[in-house]
Amino acid sequence: MKKAGFKIIITILFVIMSNGSYSQEKLPFNNLSKAESDVINNKGTEIPFTGRYTSHMGKGTYICKKCGAALYYSTDKFESDCGWPSFDGEIKGAVDRFPDPDGMRTEIACNACGAHLGHIFTGEQLTPKNVRHCVNSVSLDFVPAQLDEGRYGTAVFAGGCFWGVEYFLQKTPGVISVTSGYTGGHVKNPSYKEVCTGNTGHAEAVKIIFDPEKTTYEKLLKLFLEIHDPTQVGRQGPDIGDQYRSEIFYLNDEQRKTAEKNLKILQDKGYKIATAITKASEFYDAENYHQDYYFSNGKTPYCHAYVKRF
Repeated sequence: MKKAGFKIIITILFVIMSNGSYSQEKLPFNNLSKAESDVINNKGTEIPFTGRYTSHMGKGTYICKKCGAALYYSTDKFESDCGWPSFDGEIKGAVDRFPDPDGMRTEIACNACGAHLGHIFTGEQLTPKNVRHCVNSVSLDFVPAQLDEGRYGTAVFAGGCFWGVEYFLQKTPGVISVTSGYTGGHVKNPSYKEVCTGNTGHAEAVKIIFDPEKTTYEKLLKLFLEIHDPTQVGRQGPDIGDQYRSEIFYLNDEQRKTAEKNLKILQDKGYKIATAITKASEFYDAENYHQDYYFSNGKTPYCHAYVKRF
C-alpha cells in the first residue's frame, strides 16, 4: 500500500509539472520574412536608423520576434545615437553571449531560440551601467506591458472595427495585452484616415499577446469567431468596407492549421464562412486614441457581441 501510494503521488507530481511546462514547450516559432531571416537566422545587420524601435520609447517589454521570449524592459532602453535600439540591461537569463567570428566583438542572441539580436559593447560610458546591447529592431517585437521572463504567444485577428474585437479579447483570462492596428495592406505606416479610404489594403486588426500557460491560441481563435460574424463579406454590422473584413493572420504553420480546422467546423455546421486565412505581415499600431477605446470612454461595442458557435 505504501509503495502504491508513493507511485500515485509521484505520478500526480509528474502530471502537474508536465502541465505547467507543456504550453511553453509546444509554443511554435514564428515564421519570418526574408528580411527578418537575414538578420535573425543568418546574423545580418539592418541598415542603421531604419528600424522601427530605434527611437521608440513606449513603456513595456521587448520580446523576441522569432519565439516570443521576453528580452528587454523599456526602462533599460536609452538613446545612444548609434542607429539601432540600445539597452543597458536585459531580463535575467534572456540573452546569450558568444564571441563573434570577427574576433573582436561579442554577439548576443535569444537564449530561448538562438535568434541573433546584435552585439554587446562595454566601456563606452553612455550610461552608469557602462553596457550597451546594440539590437536590430527586426529581431524584436514590443508589448505594452511588463512581462515576466519566459515565452509568450501572439495572435493577429481582423473582424470589423478593432474597438469591439479589442474589448472582448482584453477581458479574456490569459490575455496580457491587445493592440489595435492595421495589417494586410501595401502602404507603410498608414494612418486611420488612409485606411478608411479602403485603398491601402489594410484591415483594422488587433495583435494579442497571451500567456501560453493560461490560455491557448485555439481558445482565442474560437472566441474571435464568436464575437463577430464570420459570414459577412467586406463589412461587420453597420461598418462597411474592405478594412472591416474578417481575416485571420497566422504567424506560424500551427496557427494556420488551427484556423483551417476551426473554420471547417463552422462550415460543417452550415455557416457560409467569409473569413480569410492569410500569412501575417507587418502590423502597424493604430493611433493612441484608438487603444483601449471602450475602456477609456465607458461605452460598449455596437457591432460585436458574443454568440456561441462551437
